[in-house]
Amino acid sequence: MPETHHPAIRTDIPHSARVWNYWMGGKDNYEIDRMVGDASLAIDPDITTMAVESRRFLTRAVRLLAGELGITQFLDIGTGLPSTDNTHEVAQSLAPAARVLYVDNDPLVLAHVRAQTSGAQGVTACLEADFHSPGRILTEAHAVLDLTRPVAAMFMGVLGHADSTADLLRIVRETVAALPSGSYLVFWDGTVDSDAYVKLCLEYAKSGGLPYRPRPEEELRAVFDGLELLEPGFVPLPRWRPVVSSTSESTAPVSDISAYGGMARKP
Repeated sequence: MPETHHPAIRTDIPHSARVWNYWMGGKDNYEIDRMVGDASLAIDPDITTMAVESRRFLTRAVRLLAGELGITQFLDIGTGLPSTDNTHEVAQSLAPAARVLYVDNDPLVLAHVRAQTSGAQGVTACLEADFHSPGRILTEAHAVLDLTRPVAAMFMGVLGHADSTADLLRIVRETVAALPSGSYLVFWDGTVDSDAYVKLCLEYAKSGGLPYRPRPEEELRAVFDGLELLEPGFVPLPRWRPVVSSTSESTAPVSDISAYGGMARKP
């Protein structure tokens, strides 16, 4: 496997993790990220809804895994900048001994993750690596995770950076193939359902940021081939096991967005 690449932190071109952080109301971003973020909002005002719903999906998925399903190991690949209800926080609130390995190829992201996970319960670690090299990720993961026991592999809105659908499927399948029976795949990504979102992605690529490619829902669904897809299947994020309680999240009207997610078990 190639050596880890250490990209410089650029403040003159937008970075998807920082722009996403801006859309979620965070402060870990630069002027260029805010400029591109505002321009994107003018094209597709629903992008902030996608950002919020993606975090809610992560929270519900990790709660299910660490709670009812008894999973105590998490491999979060392409983690992005930390926000609220991060994977380790949700998992370790239910299973204090849970082990979480965050993987990202951006040094700024990992610096923020390390700062936020300092003193966390259980085991929380970071690995600087590119998701295009799942073999190297899994080799390094042995230092943190026991790969003879079930692991939840998570790709949360990052594989639109893959150059092709074939490459996206390769990355996921090589990762899942290395995990034992009883492991889970959690995945969400942007779709082509919304013309405004497709245009946003095209314009973002022109800004100098790493292109993000929304894909048809049926192409993305193929990541679950050969796995046991949990109910309600691969669906728009707000429709995946919405919380039923008196909270504002559960009482807000459910609206479909151009992002689908799901969870599946490896037989």
